[in-house]
Amino acid sequence: TTAATLEHFTVNFTITNLPYTSDLENPDSARFRATRRVMNMMLDRLLKDSSIGPAFHGCETTGFRYGDRDQTRVDAVCTYSKEPWAAPLDRVGLYHQVSNKTRGITQLGPYGLDKDSLYVNG
Repeated sequence: TTAATLEHFTVNFTITNLPYTSDLENPDSARFRATRRVMNMMLDRLLKDSSIGPAFHGCETTGFRYGDRDQTRVDAVCTYSKEPWAAPLDRVGLYHQVSNKTRGITQLGPYGLDKDSLYVNG
C-alpha cells in the first residue's frame, strides 16, 4: 500500500466587519496572533464538518490584507491527507459546502463575509 501524502489548498475570503489595521500586517502583534487563532479555529471547525473531514488536518491563516472600507481579506492554507485511493480534492464541491455552512458566504461565527469573496484553491 502507498502511504497518504499531505496536500495543501488555499482558502481566501473577505470579512466585512473586521476593520483592517496595520497591526494585522505584523505576525508578531497581539492582534495578528489573536485574529489568526480565531480564524484557524473557525476554519478547522467548518472543514472538519465537510466531505474532506476524515482526511482534514487543519488550516493556518497566513496573512491579512486590506480590503475595501472596513474589510479585511484573509488568506489561509489548509492541509489534508490525500489517500492513494481517494478522488482528487473537489474544489467546487468544497466551495458549495462552505457556502452552505456560512449562510451563503455571509457569516463565519461573529464575522460577516463578502458573499463574492470566497475562493478555494483559487
